[in-house]
Amino acid sequence: MKIHFQQALRALILLAFCGLIFQLHYTGDITKYINPKYVRLSQSASILFLFLFFIQITRIWTSKREEEGHEHHHGENCRHHDDHSCSHHHDHGDTPFTGKKLLSYSIILFPLLTGFFLPAKTLDASIAEKKGGLAILGNQKQEVNTSAGSDEKADEPDIDLEDYSLEEELEEVEELEHDLSVNEEVQEISNEEFEQLKKDLYSAPAIKMDDKVFSLYYEEISKDIDKFIGREIEFQGFIYKEEGLASNQLVISRFLITHCVADASMIGFLSEMEEAPELYDNMWVKVRGVIQKEAYNGTELPLIKIKEWQEIEEPFIPYLYPLTIKIL
Repeated sequence: MKIHFQQALRALILLAFCGLIFQLHYTGDITKYINPKYVRLSQSASILFLFLFFIQITRIWTSKREEEGHEHHHGENCRHHDDHSCSHHHDHGDTPFTGKKLLSYSIILFPLLTGFFLPAKTLDASIAEKKGGLAILGNQKQEVNTSAGSDEKADEPDIDLEDYSLEEELEEVEELEHDLSVNEEVQEISNEEFEQLKKDLYSAPAIKMDDKVFSLYYEEISKDIDKFIGREIEFQGFIYKEEGLASNQLVISRFLITHCVADASMIGFLSEMEEAPELYDNMWVKVRGVIQKEAYNGTELPLIKIKEWQEIEEPFIPYLYPLTIKIL
């Protein structure tokens, strides 16, 4: 009986990937890396790794008879090839380690080591600054206005799915609950439910931006700020301060994830409050205020005049996800 240590290492790597994905699901940290809509896909990947692990186990040991048969078959094949091509095409996991092999294994092992030994880090104000901060919010406002430039304005909203940026591949959600809590369960919403959410935005006495509707309401408000001036609004996010802002100004921000953290984009509201100098980056707050309008670098942005605020704990799922509209 012969043991092939490289085959055993490959089996261990497959089992480790299966275990890492299982651990992320068990702890709930998987949602800090991907959109919840892909949770089942990642579960399938874990099962696939486990299946491949069991197949790989059969390659770790070979009997003496199997070795002799393999060597005979190997020799017959080599009669028709030169030595280089023979050795190149018949690596059965027992050839010596080379620099190329070591590099390949290192690349594969790196995400395992970081996944098991480094805690999941939440995107924060430092990432917002690297992504452009308020300049990004200004660009988003311009993009929204460009896409909506051909729409006719009316006192009541014209409910049209084309108004909403569907290229952002939307998230699955439950029925609207105005409680600002994070809901881990997801489901698609119909066109009718989507339209009702937009009607609620315009008709509700106060705008309550829970995590399920945050990105939709944010886009609608940014698209036509004048329609919302004077409206009361309630939402939560982390503090981000940027150079150039007045001492009483800050940005209350969230990160929107379409697929995974690699495509995260910052959205949020420029806000004013007397206590702003006392607050600090990455502090999570829940606020209530009134929508106004402010110019920043030549772009008009919604400005929230904060009336009430309170510090809160960072939510277990700190990110926002776009809505997913069910296609019937």
